[in-house]
Amino acid sequence: MVDHKKVQEAVRMLLEAIGEDVDREGLRETPERIARMYDEIYGGMDEDASVPLSKVFTAENSEMVLERDIVFYSTCEHHLLPFFGHAHVAYIPDGKVVGLSKLARTVEVFARRPQIQEQMTAQIADAVMECLAPRGVMVVVEAEHMCMTMRGIKKPGSKTVTCATRGEFCDNEKLQNRFFRMLRMGNTEGNKALDEYGAPEE
Repeated sequence: MVDHKKVQEAVRMLLEAIGEDVDREGLRETPERIARMYDEIYGGMDEDASVPLSKVFTAENSEMVLERDIVFYSTCEHHLLPFFGHAHVAYIPDGKVVGLSKLARTVEVFARRPQIQEQMTAQIADAVMECLAPRGVMVVVEAEHMCMTMRGIKKPGSKTVTCATRGEFCDNEKLQNRFFRMLRMGNTEGNKALDEYGAPEE
């Protein structure tokens, strides 16, 4: 759980360190606001991804299941600035499936922590693989990082795309191509980064 007292003390010290007056009207309640906010944006610290993935259903289906365009917001652990975007999670069932909302919930568990995108992508794939024991998992995450857009190189609009494959998706170009084709279905406008990352249409 978030230690509100420590967060408030730290925020006051930070504001003082940058030369602000912590007692002025606009900042007087800022430490308390941030402490409450951290309960929400870092709520994944106390959550176990196996919980949302534990509700499974028996199914004979063995075709790919894809939950795409899962919006997430996370925080870069290097600068504590936001990064945000979409996660796309696919798996090939092996006798059991999970409710689609649980895949989105799994993304949330790992996003609501200080993170790096590469690690988050792998964590999502590993959690689905371990909890559902499917034949394979593939996760693609595309995100914009505020540490690149509002500071440093200052390149707004640039996207980082990461990918993790497990099981039958590993080194299987046919399955990976199918994943990217399914992402494009009904999405003729967007996901330019994914179009470049994925294999071309067959």
